[in-house]
Amino acid sequence: MVQCSKCGREAVTFIRYNGNHLCGPHFEEFVERRVKKELRAQVDLDVTKDIAVAVSGGKDSCVALAIMKGIIGDRRDVRLSCITVDEGIAGYRPGSIEKVRALCRSLDVEHVVISFKDEVGMHMDEISELLGDRTPCAYCGVFRRRCMNRAARDMGVQALATGHNLDDTAQAILMNFTRGDVERLARLGPHTRVQPGLVPRIAPLRRIPEKETYLYAILRGIDFADATCPYWEAALRNEYRDIIDGMESRTPGTRHSILASYDAIRPLLGEKYPQSALRTCVCGEPAPTGRCMACKMVEEIEERKKYLSQ
Repeated sequence: MVQCSKCGREAVTFIRYNGNHLCGPHFEEFVERRVKKELRAQVDLDVTKDIAVAVSGGKDSCVALAIMKGIIGDRRDVRLSCITVDEGIAGYRPGSIEKVRALCRSLDVEHVVISFKDEVGMHMDEISELLGDRTPCAYCGVFRRRCMNRAARDMGVQALATGHNLDDTAQAILMNFTRGDVERLARLGPHTRVQPGLVPRIAPLRRIPEKETYLYAILRGIDFADATCPYWEAALRNEYRDIIDGMESRTPGTRHSILASYDAIRPLLGEKYPQSALRTCVCGEPAPTGRCMACKMVEEIEERKKYLSQ
């Protein structure tokens, strides 16, 4: 039996990047302590009184909601709610929405669902037949961000938390760096500046590896959806996931080093690439040019639809 480094009980996991074996209770405490520290570094709960969590039903976002509920507890001065985007993916999204509904009921958290169909007029399954040169993830990502921002703004939310974990964050940093998109790198969340029309996003799990959120969900008995999106294979992110997983396997702590390096240069990136003033698109969403990417993509799809019908 491998013993916990903290108490001598049977360990449930080995944390390779710090050399500790941890039992269930000490592992849960290890995760919760870091999430609490990260949340308080990103938002001041004495000022930010209305927070929503974007929950898809997967392990990461469900864990984010559960831990944040535990941190906020029964504070009556802070409202915690949940937003789920229904992309309209048959056989994938309906089941996960039910998981989120059940979790929100158990935590006594308000749950709001916003759909692609209501927001952009089409389900993702319809969009996937009209892609043109873009991947399904390109459209889905833009439309999901619009849906989340619209729902959060309509609810009067001051900060929107996502379930992005350490793996997601390291992948995003590496993707933008290798593509030379330094300006986009400077805009990665968590957001510290509030811009009109945009609800700031926070990422309380950004220091928690994906495998740890998975184990945490199992130990806490958090029911989550583990179905795979039918469009995932087209995502460029998969290549970066493989690269970082290989590096982490050879050199434990690589993901943390990528994030630490980014955080060290982030203030300089902000000075070099300050956020531009936003104008309002005809749809009501803010955009640098006055025309948001979601509306441009809807136009692309409509043009593609007309072309294919000829």
